[in-house]
Amino acid sequence: MDRREFCGLTLATLAGGAAGLALRPGYAQNASGAQAAARPEFFFKDGDRVVMIGDSITEQLLHSNYVEIYTLSRFPNRKLAFRNVGIGGDTSTGGNSRTARDILSFNPTAVTITFGMNDAGYRYPHDPARLSAYETGLQGILAQLKPSGARVAVLSSSPVEKKEDGSALEGYNQTLERFAATAKEVATRNGAVFVDQFHPHVAALQKARDMNPAQRINGGDPVHPGPSGQLLMAWAILKGLNAPALVSAAEVDGMAGRLIDQRHCSLLAVRKAATGVSFVRSDNALPFWIPPAARTILPWAPIVEDLDRYTLKVTGLPEGRYSLRIDGDECAVVSAADLAKEYNLALLTDGPIARQAQAVHDAVFAKNKYYHDQIFRGVVLNNAIPGDMKAAAIEERMQGMPALEQAVRDALTLRPHRFELVRAA
Repeated sequence: MDRREFCGLTLATLAGGAAGLALRPGYAQNASGAQAAARPEFFFKDGDRVVMIGDSITEQLLHSNYVEIYTLSRFPNRKLAFRNVGIGGDTSTGGNSRTARDILSFNPTAVTITFGMNDAGYRYPHDPARLSAYETGLQGILAQLKPSGARVAVLSSSPVEKKEDGSALEGYNQTLERFAATAKEVATRNGAVFVDQFHPHVAALQKARDMNPAQRINGGDPVHPGPSGQLLMAWAILKGLNAPALVSAAEVDGMAGRLIDQRHCSLLAVRKAATGVSFVRSDNALPFWIPPAARTILPWAPIVEDLDRYTLKVTGLPEGRYSLRIDGDECAVVSAADLAKEYNLALLTDGPIARQAQAVHDAVFAKNKYYHDQIFRGVVLNNAIPGDMKAAAIEERMQGMPALEQAVRDALTLRPHRFELVRAA
């Protein structure tokens, strides 16, 4: 199923409740035996229709976009479609009441559920009645999803980053920690995946406070992280879903001008030159573009190491600094010592690969903003539009989706690139 068909499910279900479309036969649903033995499977599979439900933190279209961008960039040949159905102020009770409309209507194969921030009522110590309602809401969502066969991941809430000094955990975060434990209990009881994004996030907040008690790293406000804090969320979520770290890796003997190793890529025409080395590299994936506005979080968590290892190792070069050129564009100046240790290209901001990775980011953001603003908020949640007119309104606005979906697919097209390392002046 391509993304246009996935979008069409919205029209069918809201207009008359179509049952949805099955995956095309032949889609690989599981990793090979060798891959499975090497590491746990990544939660998202080829052919997935993914729905991410939650509250205003989800509706910000940040961590959900980062999760989508990572997944598409790492697996550019997979057929994947994502929908964000976060609603500001919502709780698991609200999610339970709209599961049929906002999740099952898409005939999903994978679902993530993130509630808790509003459920806990911003109270410390926690309110047992609110905790019970949270558990009941989660259980209701999972019970409704079970007949669909969709894989489900229950996520703990992100923490708050309080303005006051002191431990990052104390206060309302202690309440959210108790709610996270309940989320785990519900997930385990129902055979769903549980992802603890709460504790890795708190650990990063505490690390920053330990260095400087006045330091705040999430951006945004105490409840709603900005790009940096939402990247931290995406990292914890993807780690919890067994996301692979490696984009691709290549190793070259610069002294002899020969290939030593290649993983998830292929190198051709490896040549030693008087002032360096050159080769043509074809990668099986793209690096996960981390926008500059979010990179302030990188000192506080191993995000690049865990999710974005796009490496080049060149040994045997004479000491000195080398201009890294990709298709003729200078992208960085790197020392021979750093190249010999293994240089990570994922954070390059210049050159054709960085531009393509950013294009994927931009295309995903544009697609999801249009869907959210024009269709989900614009029609589905718009009470000013009568119910019997919503299907027609959605059909009209869905006409804008195919071009946005195509822009994402175009941005994911992989191409070989010529790499040169030239002794810098």
